[in-house]
Amino acid sequence: MPEEPTQPATLPSGIVDECSALSVDQLQELAKYAESLAEYREREKRLEGEDESSDEAPDDRPDEVPTGASVTVKEINDNRYRYWQWRDGDKIKSKYIGPANPDE
Repeated sequence: MPEEPTQPATLPSGIVDECSALSVDQLQELAKYAESLAEYREREKRLEGEDESSDEAPDDRPDEVPTGASVTVKEINDNRYRYWQWRDGDKIKSKYIGPANPDE
């Protein structure tokens, strides 16, 4: 029988205690939410200029993409795609560039 996973040392014990009381379905929903939240926060961080590790921006920036836009890579169904991303008020807008690997 497999062993129960070890609690990550970086998580507060209260979170771990709460998670142990959740059903399998609730844990799966929590995992999806946590992944989405992490992606959102990474994107926010990039858009605010706190993350200096950006991909090189293509030279062919479309007219509708503002000069402050950054390039982000999104994985969808095990494929990686590049998008322009920028903030427009409270919204984050995106425009598809192409595959992250030009050979794809």
